[in-house]
Amino acid sequence: MDMVANLSGRQKAIVGLTVVTAVIHVVLGIISGGSFMVIFLLNGLGYLALLAGLYFLPQLAGQRSMVRWAFLAFTAVTFILYFVFNWPEIWNPMGIVDKLVELVLMILLFQE
Repeated sequence: MDMVANLSGRQKAIVGLTVVTAVIHVVLGIISGGSFMVIFLLNGLGYLALLAGLYFLPQLAGQRSMVRWAFLAFTAVTFILYFVFNWPEIWNPMGIVDKLVELVLMILLFQE
């Protein structure tokens, strides 16, 4: 709990948004099945791993800037691939909510 108390408001927002998008991807992986199941599950786990590396692993404290840029790139690629794989039917409500979460997450990571 000490680590969370030391986070700024922006960092807490990054944590919350990351958990939301990770949960969405894991849920989509569970309900989608097939080959996309693995992709969604790995994507959700990737978000959580990058979040842990950014704020919760003291071993990476000296590499936080690099982890943040990797996190931003990971989120951007996920954001873009949604539109690539779903075009022209991009108006799935869960997909749009997740893209809004990822957009705000990218902005906050860039500001960090």
